[in-house]
Amino acid sequence: QVQVVESGGGLVQPGGSLRLSCVASGNIISFDAMGWYRQAPGKTRQMVATITKDGTTEYRDSVKGRFTISKEDAKTVGYLQMNKLEVEDTAVYSCNVRGPSTDGWTRNSWGPGIQVTVSA
Repeated sequence: QVQVVESGGGLVQPGGSLRLSCVASGNIISFDAMGWYRQAPGKTRQMVATITKDGTTEYRDSVKGRFTISKEDAKTVGYLQMNKLEVEDTAVYSCNVRGPSTDGWTRNSWGPGIQVTVSA
């Protein structure tokens, strides 16, 4: 079993910053990949940023230059630094992790999501 928990969301004014954290616990050993996704009301879930084991990152165009994804190699912990937030960034943000577990299987797990609201 793998548990994923996000934290760091909340309400922020346009132009502000937030740092989301993603902690994976249980029998996951490390990250092969980690990603942040978001879903706004009435819209489909969209990829925000992903990072692979070797540090290769990918971002959706609308967040490039504003968001930064990172991870701690020694722990199953990842982050999403969000700067210059815009009203359009308002959504529920979810963390997805994939990696080997102690039982020999590759686990793919999602956190419950956390609300990010950008409003004046």
